Amino acid sequence: MNYKFFLARRIYAQGENKRQVAKPAIRIAMIGMSLGLAIMLVSVCVVIGFKDEVRSKVIGFGSHLQISNFRGTQSYETYPISANDTLLHRLADVPGVSHVQRFSTKPGIIKTDDSFQGMVLKGVAGEYQMDFYRRYLLEGEIPAFTDSAASNQVLISRLLADKLRLKLGDAIYTYYINDNVRARRLKIAGIYETNFSEYDKLFLIGDLYTVNRLNGWQPDQVSGIEVSIADYDKLEDMRYDVGKVVDTLVDRYGNTYFTQTIRDLNPQLFAWLDVLDVNVWVILVLMLGVAGFTMISGLLIIILERTNMIGVLKALGANNRSIREIFLYFSTFIIGKGMLWGNVIALAFCLSQKYFRWIKLDPANYYLDAVPIHFNVGLWLLLNVATLIISVAILIGPSYLISRIHPAKSIRFE
Repeated sequence: MNYKFFLARRIYAQGENKRQVAKPAIRIAMIGMSLGLAIMLVSVCVVIGFKDEVRSKVIGFGSHLQISNFRGTQSYETYPISANDTLLHRLADVPGVSHVQRFSTKPGIIKTDDSFQGMVLKGVAGEYQMDFYRRYLLEGEIPAFTDSAASNQVLISRLLADKLRLKLGDAIYTYYINDNVRARRLKIAGIYETNFSEYDKLFLIGDLYTVNRLNGWQPDQVSGIEVSIADYDKLEDMRYDVGKVVDTLVDRYGNTYFTQTIRDLNPQLFAWLDVLDVNVWVILVLMLGVAGFTMISGLLIIILERTNMIGVLKALGANNRSIREIFLYFSTFIIGKGMLWGNVIALAFCLSQKYFRWIKLDPANYYLDAVPIHFNVGLWLLLNVATLIISVAILIGPSYLISRIHPAKSIRFE
């Protein structure tokens, strides 16, 4: 057995079983390491969870990619494009594309007896994936929308329903302006709540046929095509691949296609999410600094307490490097135990929050009603390994104090 490792283990065992001056310092260092690592792990899980939850809601409303008319502006009053079966099949055959669906929009107003509210009626057809709305459905059901027959059933958000004092099954009167005012009487078939107020307060979900009739478009025309992809990390590459299929095309009405990512459509929101990464790095650096400072303090106290032992080892022929390795092994034992408790604390916190959601958030500000948790095993292990390596590396400099200890003086040291 490596004698340096053996001596380090004996010193650590003595520290556990006997009262020593260094014991409080060791405990403080261990506590600092465990709390620092726990905070780092929890921070990473929370930020990743927050970004994933918010991003999934934005994508749920608009998919990863949107193909629209090149003349379109930021207004919800869109220009149409042709979306025939041939084009939809070509898009679906692009490697990496998981789903293709059509939609049309029409701005309008909801009017009740004592209030009114602007909104956008979004029309979808039978191929539209409704899993996102089904996940957040509170009451009612998801209607069977189609592009071939009108339906007066719509989905409305809880935010709009509460604001207009509407409930499931109520009839609502909506008005749309083209050359003249057109009215539609709709019935609330379902109420959903995503807590994403930017969209909840805006959209009603109806059928594609009705919206196209309100816009005065042909059956094959739509406001846009939503394209879902299998891997979000390849978003920019997929925009290029999808763009190669449609961006040079001109439909039979003379309209040009234009492909945008969900990041292009929501630049401020995704910029805000990217800033969260900076916050995580700040927390990681601060917590590593705190843990490293407590470990340095503990190591110096241990070296001073073991001055006599260091002198004996030098007298027996041990060199400075070997003695430094003994104390670095000893420090690694302390770091390891602190990291073990840090992992236990972080795991307990994350699991309790994930399943009991006891820390709440204000949906109006954070788009979520509770602090989200997302486990990434790879990042969890990487953070542990990086913490261990950095913590031990920080202690190499202070360990050189051992070279200044002289055997003759240290053996008499009390």
